Amino acid sequence: MWYGGDGQPDGLCERAVVASNMSFTITDPRQDDNPLVWVNPSFTALTGYPVEDALGRNCRFLQGRNTDPGAVRRIADALREQRPVTEVLLNYRRDGTAFWNEIAISPVFDDWGELVNFVGVQNDVTERVVVEQERRAALTEAEEARAQLRMLAEATTQMTAALGVVDACKRLARSLVPELADLCAVDVLDVPGRGVPRRLAVAARDPADEDRLHELGRLRNYHVGGGSDTGHVLAGDRPVLVPELPERGADRYPEDPAAAAVYDTLRLRSVMVVPVRARGRVLGALTLITQHPYGRRYGPRHLHLATDVAGRAGLAIDNARLYETEHAAAATLQRSLLPEVSGVPGVQVAARYLVGVDGNQVGGDWYDVLDLPDGALGLAIGDVAGHDLRAAAAMGQLRGVLRSYAWDGGPPGSVLDRCDQLVQGLAMATMATAVYARVDPPDADGGRMLRYANAGHPAPLLVEPDGTLVRLDAHSSPMIGAIRPSRSGCRGEGAHRCLPGTLLLLYTDGLTDVVGEDADKRTALLERTLAELPFGAAAEEVVERVLDVCSPQRLRDDVALLAVRLDRRPPVGAE
Repeated sequence: MWYGGDGQPDGLCERAVVASNMSFTITDPRQDDNPLVWVNPSFTALTGYPVEDALGRNCRFLQGRNTDPGAVRRIADALREQRPVTEVLLNYRRDGTAFWNEIAISPVFDDWGELVNFVGVQNDVTERVVVEQERRAALTEAEEARAQLRMLAEATTQMTAALGVVDACKRLARSLVPELADLCAVDVLDVPGRGVPRRLAVAARDPADEDRLHELGRLRNYHVGGGSDTGHVLAGDRPVLVPELPERGADRYPEDPAAAAVYDTLRLRSVMVVPVRARGRVLGALTLITQHPYGRRYGPRHLHLATDVAGRAGLAIDNARLYETEHAAAATLQRSLLPEVSGVPGVQVAARYLVGVDGNQVGGDWYDVLDLPDGALGLAIGDVAGHDLRAAAAMGQLRGVLRSYAWDGGPPGSVLDRCDQLVQGLAMATMATAVYARVDPPDADGGRMLRYANAGHPAPLLVEPDGTLVRLDAHSSPMIGAIRPSRSGCRGEGAHRCLPGTLLLLYTDGLTDVVGEDADKRTALLERTLAELPFGAAAEEVVERVLDVCSPQRLRDDVALLAVRLDRRPPVGAE
């Protein structure tokens, strides 16, 4: 019954509510279970329930299996607290069809503030909710597509930057977890299409699972054409998709209790195994796994994405394998052009040559140690411009020329001048830097005179027995090949008397000239490292310490390093 402002029944209000297209209901909270006591015809039209089936019942009979419990709980809380509430929840008509119901409930109080009724207004908003759900689904799908593109781009970028097969596999695995998988394993064959693969990389959402994934691969001993999913994929079969894996390891591996035990610890839910191909050959397999309880259930869409990723991985791994082969060949050729540092009486000598990673070409860095006929010691280091076979050939020629002139006993400045004249006269190289130093035999006090000439090369460093560091930078001259030399020669020489125990360090600029870093700061680091060496450190210890502290994080250029410790040696002709 509806009432007007004077407290009397208001027939106009009631007729308006009855005629409304909106569903109206009234409940009586003073009765047990707050039943419906009045509904208008629109309620019956909306729900399919006639008046006689609705009155006397709590309106929860409209709820069903997919009604949101949270929305129901919020409505119950509002009724208990006697406050208005509006919710959208899934209800069911008498014929079982579902509809989205926007319900607004308001409490009604009498003149004394006592709750007497709840008035509910229901509105079918199914179309609005469906449109909103479709919009959200479209946005979610678009965002997922963007996320997949980002993941593909990131995985491609990571793998492209790899410098070897293992590095490429590790970058791939890390880029796919957790975006596409909870667990990832990359197995690679040493010979495409044959043998047993090596599990080169794993990644897991939980780092503790990485060892378990390695162990599972070891226990299963996958091989091409074997009975496992991985074996079939390695043999060239189609990718494998298992949307729901068995919960128990005993069901997955009934013949392998050890593998079943590891399987149980990993809580696996869904798996994809796709071939890693390049140039028509299967190089390995990419395994992607999700875990209980939150891992996704893989489907065809995920398999398509994984296949795309594996195709990119195949190209990256194939390129990395080619890089490793060519890089090893380049390093072997480069080292074959460098001398074996043999023992020189009274002198400790240690040398290192590190091949840069920016490309597979041989470079032009070199060093040499000469035990000269007159008892002197010749030391040389240099860097021919370029990183190709021409640079390597020029390096070999320049080293041979310098050796011949040094063997004649010529002074350092003259040796470099003659090298410059020959290099330019025969067009042996474009330009090169070099240092040649001659250490005379020891005098009666055991001291040695060091004379040196520098053609545009980083200054050698000298550490005296008392720890004083000296930069040998006197009389630096232009690079070999930079300017036309005069016939008479013009390179100056520096000189320094070295006491027994003096340390000399010659190096190329790959150690100090690093892209993105300050060369002066790196040179200062090198000098500080030498100065902090323990007294009397052996030459081998010196080069190891220098490389450990001063090597660039990413070695882009070749590095040649030569350390010489001058020990006491009897004067020439002495017993």
